[in-house]
Amino acid sequence: MLAVLERCPYNKKNRREARRIRLLLAEDEEDLAEALGVFFEKNHFSVDVVHDGRAACEYAESSAYDAIILDVMMLRMDGFTVLRQLRARGDRMPIMMLTARGETRDRIEGFDAGADDYLPKPFDPDELLARLRAMLRRSDAYRPSVLPFGNLTLDPGSGELSCGGEKIRLGGREYQLMELLLRNAGQVLPRETILTRIWGYGRDAQYN
Repeated sequence: MLAVLERCPYNKKNRREARRIRLLLAEDEEDLAEALGVFFEKNHFSVDVVHDGRAACEYAESSAYDAIILDVMMLRMDGFTVLRQLRARGDRMPIMMLTARGETRDRIEGFDAGADDYLPKPFDPDELLARLRAMLRRSDAYRPSVLPFGNLTLDPGSGELSCGGEKIRLGGREYQLMELLLRNAGQVLPRETILTRIWGYGRDAQYN
């Protein structure tokens, strides 16, 4: 599975759907978690990775994510318990279970606990990405339209910023920062909000 993830290229066709999304990935297998983190980053997701259920709860409660991917068998707190706690506090963000527990009774338990999708291991990375996009399309996190502001236009599909007749292709943090500002046009964004949304919770980034 790790070898498949490493070979899986960035899918330009689906870039429009993957641009701005922030994920929390809770996976106790560190090698798999690292490979998945790289895979999602290559597809223009911003990812925070944790390895136990308690950390997953803490991250989910202290930062804003567009979706969560949860393993079930984790230390300190299993994925089903994390899911139930998040739903009990009223959290409605899309949550996918990604786990080796693929029996029918496990899937039923996951859906009854509040999961939006359930994908057993081993899995195909392309299917994981497709399921994640489909899950996000059913939520408010999916916003594929062109973003205008004055004479500026940002196209999430191509990553191009247009001003008058000039165009420039943005990448990485530049794109994410410009998109964040345009989606919150007219609002003052605190530095903490920008840092968390663009660099992620717990990342080694400085205000300057």
